[in-house]
Amino acid sequence: MPARQTLNDLFIHELSDIYSAEKQLTKALPKMARAASNPDLVAAFESHLTETQGQVERIDQFVEAAGLKLKRVKCMAMEGLVEEGKEVIDEIEKGAVLDAALIGAAQKVEHYEIASYGTILTFAKQLGLTQALEPLKATMAEEKGADEKLSALAQKINVEAKSAK
Repeated sequence: MPARQTLNDLFIHELSDIYSAEKQLTKALPKMARAASNPDLVAAFESHLTETQGQVERIDQFVEAAGLKLKRVKCMAMEGLVEEGKEVIDEIEKGAVLDAALIGAAQKVEHYEIASYGTILTFAKQLGLTQALEPLKATMAEEKGADEKLSALAQKINVEAKSAK
């Protein structure tokens, strides 16, 4: 029988996928922080790394509490987004233009995560998985907050990038 025949199967698959995404992001964020030159952007990446590590732990905790078993999957979407970020780092000279590109790459990641957590949260509600709701809502709020911080940083950094020679 194929792996995703029920809403519960789909929930487990999507949760496994975002778990993989978060694990990949914990490896990518330090590289993005090292590549950034704006101290506020470096701090934002470092702060989000700590949040992301907490999100992985949060998933571990409610999966264990609910007696769920995650699948071993690799999030191909995050792999692609991380690769895009790596290309930006490899191709653009360090400075404001790279910082602007890093913000764009990071926001693509945040938007993917927001969409994924929204889907997973909806599935959890439908399935009556009440122990998953608060952790998922907390993570969703953190992802939205990270996106808002990046938007605020972009307001300043994009002006600097525009002036860069």
